[in-house]
Amino acid sequence: MIENEQVEEIILILDDKLSKTISVLKEDFGAIRAGRANPRILDKVMVDYYGAMTPIAQTSNISVQEGRCLVISPWDSSLLKGIEKAIQVSNIGINPTNDGKCIRLVFPELTEERRRDLSKQIKKMGEDAKVAERNNRRDAMDKLKKLKTDKVISEDEFASCEKEVEKMVADSITKIDAAVSAKEKEIMTV
Repeated sequence: MIENEQVEEIILILDDKLSKTISVLKEDFGAIRAGRANPRILDKVMVDYYGAMTPIAQTSNISVQEGRCLVISPWDSSLLKGIEKAIQVSNIGINPTNDGKCIRLVFPELTEERRRDLSKQIKKMGEDAKVAERNNRRDAMDKLKKLKTDKVISEDEFASCEKEVEKMVADSITKIDAAVSAKEKEIMTV
């Protein structure tokens, strides 16, 4: 890699953006239920906690029971109704049962059709992540081309930077493909 602060900054920003795209994809994958109880499905579900909208995980203990049941035990029992309502309107596809002390979410086994639908959804999320990575590549290349036209870097240095950017994006896309196939395998495993 060439010794130039502007080029190094462009490469560092690109690396950061590529990493963030992969971590966001993996986070999104965590919210997809695969027939097993996963507390991450509640990450985006908010409950009114003394006037502030707060994630359920910050108001309760969440534990997994027998692999297919989540048990939500609020620290303040007055939150039970609010948590139950928040889960019902959150559209996660599971009805909560409230026993007066805690809320249980029982995850049903996935049907073959639902597994295929989730698989398609996972592939689409992977494709969206790849598009984001390609957009990151385009942005970095535009900045590098500007440096070349402003004669900050030479033609050879630009070619070297271009190879580096292509390699970084290709590595990132390989990681995305690996994450997609791992999640697909998890979903399709009965």
